[in-house]
Amino acid sequence: MTVKKVLQVVIGLALAAALLIWGLPHFAKTSWGEIWAIVRTVTWTNIVLYQGLMLLGLYAYTFTFTGALRGLSHGKALIVNLCGSSVSNLLPAGGAVGLGATYAILRSWGFSQRATSTAAIVTGVWNLLARIALPVIAILALWWGNRNLPSALADAAIAGLISGLGILVLFIAMLASERVSLTMGRLVDRALGLFRNRRAHAGRIEELVHDMRQRTNDIVRYGWLRMTLGMIGFFGFYFVLFVLILRGTGVALPLGMLFAAFAIGRLLTAVGVTPGGLGVTETASAATLVAWGAPPAAATAGVVLFSIFTHIMEVPLGALGWVLWSASPKSEQVEEEPQAASAG
Repeated sequence: MTVKKVLQVVIGLALAAALLIWGLPHFAKTSWGEIWAIVRTVTWTNIVLYQGLMLLGLYAYTFTFTGALRGLSHGKALIVNLCGSSVSNLLPAGGAVGLGATYAILRSWGFSQRATSTAAIVTGVWNLLARIALPVIAILALWWGNRNLPSALADAAIAGLISGLGILVLFIAMLASERVSLTMGRLVDRALGLFRNRRAHAGRIEELVHDMRQRTNDIVRYGWLRMTLGMIGFFGFYFVLFVLILRGTGVALPLGMLFAAFAIGRLLTAVGVTPGGLGVTETASAATLVAWGAPPAAATAGVVLFSIFTHIMEVPLGALGWVLWSASPKSEQVEEEPQAASAG
């Protein structure tokens, strides 16, 4: 690991610690003594229930993986998810490292480079669109219940709607039009022209985009419903977990408000300053709940518990995933011909 990477990790963890230790109770208008007094009241029965819901959410996400990569079993998809998530939650901007881990694991099981890279792109787009859509759904839920919209949520939803529609339109256009995909390839190719080996004509980004469009179209036609249901199940189980935890700590806000706070938290997990948005997510969610009238200590305790089950617990589960991967049989890496992939 380079010095720059080490500094990024240290700064990211320090910022997360500062936000959790000082920022969270400060902005939620409570203290850690009051927060832990409520956290300690959680029973073992509830702990088992909460952990079970978290595992159901992770298993639901395996449908997104299996929909994007033919031949991948749900068991292996769960291992990939655990390993990738644990790495992402340990490092600032750990998504890239988690993606690398996912790629290496799938390749070790014999999946081709082409199939693995395309599946990573498609699942990434599905993830991004789902997280952007949550604040928009939250606004509709609050409007339906005639609730006041906080300016932060309204701004996040509008920004999410604009960026989400832009990404969706561009993604659909690249799938539907060969001209659009080739144009995008030429633009990227020109932008990187100074850094590319011009002798390697076969590796031109324009050609790669054209080839990837063929494979992405195939994946979307084959697995769009399974991938979408996987995302709905994943966020659905996590929202049920969020509601049960907050109800257990004494927060009685309407479901529309709870969903809005949940949506803000899920969107902020993409913040790359701290590992998995740790500290940023909890502070924003707790402050939102308190602004709507939730008891400060109860709301913050609920957010902390939710973070423990959905963020912290992924680290030991990820370690288990790495053990299972190490013990799993490996396969020879087989590459497919471009013609065969395009014909699929």
